[in-house]
Amino acid sequence: MSAVREAGTSTTQATDKVSDSVVPKPRVVSGVIIRTRTGRLSLRVQSRTVAVTAALLVALVVVMGITLTTGDFPLSLTEVLQALAGNGSGGADFIVNTLRMPRLVTALCVGAALAVSGAILQSLTRNSLGSPDIIGFTNGSATGALLVIVVLNGSMTQIALGALVGGLATAAVVYLLVFSAGMHGFRLVVMGIGVSALLLAVNSYLITRASWQEALEAQAWLIGSLGNRGWDHAGAVGIAVAVLLPLAFGLARRLSMVEMGDDTATALGVNVSRDRLALLFISVALAAFATAVTGPIWFIALAAPQLARRLISSSGGAGLVPAALMGAVLLAGSDLAVQRIFSPALLPVGTATGTIGGLYLIWLLVTESRKSRA
Repeated sequence: MSAVREAGTSTTQATDKVSDSVVPKPRVVSGVIIRTRTGRLSLRVQSRTVAVTAALLVALVVVMGITLTTGDFPLSLTEVLQALAGNGSGGADFIVNTLRMPRLVTALCVGAALAVSGAILQSLTRNSLGSPDIIGFTNGSATGALLVIVVLNGSMTQIALGALVGGLATAAVVYLLVFSAGMHGFRLVVMGIGVSALLLAVNSYLITRASWQEALEAQAWLIGSLGNRGWDHAGAVGIAVAVLLPLAFGLARRLSMVEMGDDTATALGVNVSRDRLALLFISVALAAFATAVTGPIWFIALAAPQLARRLISSSGGAGLVPAALMGAVLLAGSDLAVQRIFSPALLPVGTATGTIGGLYLIWLLVTESRKSRA
């Protein structure tokens, strides 16, 4: 009986740690359990999550349709479908398959990658500020790209590789600094913010040492843009998303257990250190590949997972798919807005997401401050 009481006390303490964190406590959501005939595999399907996912899919299709049919050269839906099928006119084929579709696919993949990256980090740290742009992984990618631009005068492909290496190297440094004193979410966020500030200073220094042309190119990349993105960009981030997102979804159940606390997850048979490291690598790789293609796109990784979590009233692994769809809708919708509202001005999408995300961050901090006082 004493062993049972000790186990219950340990579980209660772990649960209390989760409830005291910034991430909202998951609610118990009813659902339907689907099992195989043998009973070896089962899946709980939550009705609210399914409804939210379906609504986000509808919103995504609407955004895609408006993006492909409107603009300086409006097209009908039939013309777009014919162009996608290879049966359209020369003009429609060029507008859809060369100008609009690669940019749209890039936006969808980058938005989904950033959102899932942020969702994983927020669950691992159990903190709403746990996103790659706050912790510093995005600034690390920017540092790698700037080094290639300023020092090596590299090509677009080399800039993308530099951004990828910079993001992964920054994540390794932050992880080693945190791991030496024990892996805790709050420590990871604080250490990441410090590293991010240091990298921001390095980025500013690199720009001051660049030539006029290099400084313009670097500053344009740092804003974050989907302009002039072709199928090579869409293909690169598409392959990364096709490989990394299934891995993230496959670890969704373990992510939910890790979010409950180390003691509880270990009691449930989870190798916490191994799974946390694997999830952290997936998160950083998603953010690095996204940043390598478009430059830093701020606040998608911060806002999209939280919006999805609030809609489904759940957190952890259950929110990865809705978060991916939310990120794709937000980035594609933001890019559509800057193209249509501010045309013919070439406003980068990073400007729009930064403005909206900054307002969201202020609201988030005010809300959490009120909760802590209560």
